[in-house]
Amino acid sequence: MKKELDSTVPLSPSEENQVRVDKVAALEKEGTKAWPEYKPVNCTAKQVVAEFSEDKQSERYELAGRVLAIRKHGKSIFVILQDLSGKIQAYIKQDAVGDAQFDHFNRFIDIGDILWVSGPSFKTKMGEITIKVDSFSLLSKCLHPLPEKFHGLTDVETKYRQRYLDLISNPESKDRFKKRAQIIRVIREFLNEHDFIEVETPLLHPIAGGAAAKPFTTHHNALDSEFYLRIAPELYLKRLVVGGFERVFEIGRNFRNEGISTKHNPEFTMFEMYVAHQNYEWMMNFSEELLKKIAKEVCDSTMITYGDHQLDFEKSFERISMHDAVVKYADVDPSDLTPQTIDTAIQKSGIKIDPKKSSYGEKLFELFDQLVESKLIQPTFITHFPIEVSPLAKRDPENPDFVLRFEMFVAGMELSNAFNELNDPFDQAERFKQQSDAKDAGDEEAHHYDADYVLALEHALPPTVGFGMGIDRLTMLLTNTQSIKDVILFPTLKKR
Repeated sequence: MKKELDSTVPLSPSEENQVRVDKVAALEKEGTKAWPEYKPVNCTAKQVVAEFSEDKQSERYELAGRVLAIRKHGKSIFVILQDLSGKIQAYIKQDAVGDAQFDHFNRFIDIGDILWVSGPSFKTKMGEITIKVDSFSLLSKCLHPLPEKFHGLTDVETKYRQRYLDLISNPESKDRFKKRAQIIRVIREFLNEHDFIEVETPLLHPIAGGAAAKPFTTHHNALDSEFYLRIAPELYLKRLVVGGFERVFEIGRNFRNEGISTKHNPEFTMFEMYVAHQNYEWMMNFSEELLKKIAKEVCDSTMITYGDHQLDFEKSFERISMHDAVVKYADVDPSDLTPQTIDTAIQKSGIKIDPKKSSYGEKLFELFDQLVESKLIQPTFITHFPIEVSPLAKRDPENPDFVLRFEMFVAGMELSNAFNELNDPFDQAERFKQQSDAKDAGDEEAHHYDADYVLALEHALPPTVGFGMGIDRLTMLLTNTQSIKDVILFPTLKKR
């Protein structure tokens, strides 16, 4: 025999669930489905509000949404419904819907249910546009209570594991993901206007390449072969440039078997584009124009608030070499940054460097990475990277120890990477060999030797510049979000 619940005592989530399950049984006993077929709708909440006029009689609307709040006043009930466009109030009066329907609502409808309503619109004494309901129907029963309405969903673990509750309860979260979609749309529109073609390249790679990262491995049973989830689409996109797609881009998932932090998720979204017959200086101009356009369209401003910073996307982005950035931002004397004296700079700075990183270029990069990156707040292009950390980039003809490459930094985060693509197959083969040797020596992030890609280069890759940007980090910046998990709908989490 079931325990009778005291209506004056708040129910626990498990008790609430049982009450709602019992309501489903009661509905079925009366011949009513808790999850019936759909009912047609002819408007959204936003449309009802936009079309309201006190000068003309309202049309009859049919709308469906999730019940977010219920306020009962004797023979009247006010309901807040939420659909894809926003919220609207519905007014259910006993005289209008009849005693049976009014009683049905009181017995069976709960916060969280999906409800269909119909009726004209009117303005309440409080000035709120409202649907005066003449008919309603339950479309889908919610069996669990929603998070408490005044504070929303505050448990971080639940927010990530049950993103649907976060989206239902936290309007700012839904807005964040709408902006993410808008960012991607603006990128696509901008590139389409500049004659790019969008493509899809494999997610399963026989050889991991295109970035310095540790891959995820998997086994294909039919082929009895090891494959890698892609760490970057770069080498496939450049194959397409060889094939004649001279302006090509892809937006898609990458996978890197590395740590998780507020700025890193093992599965993330990258945007990469490649342009033949242009160079990295052209790409700096082009990407700066793209970033300004995204900021204007998504945020309605080129002045962006991120944490304690005001980021200015309107003025020209600073352009500075890695060497000069270490001098400027780490306060290192230029005389301590020569191949003969850089160990002195490292010793003075107190940073720790892997003993295996013994070349001048590797040491310069570590000084930049540990001392400078976090200080690059306003949009900044860092240029002229050491060749040791740029195995796919073209050498600077005036200084062969460096490459024609830039990375964009904003708010202390790397946002994008770009360089003139190495198209000399002999140079590429030699660098692959050096990377392969490093991998054999224990460097898990070093590249494999990719003979098929070298073969593609032997068929002539035109002078090309490539660019890659993380969609997740860009969304963080433009939504003032401090954790990457809050801009990825379903971030990678440890199993319960």
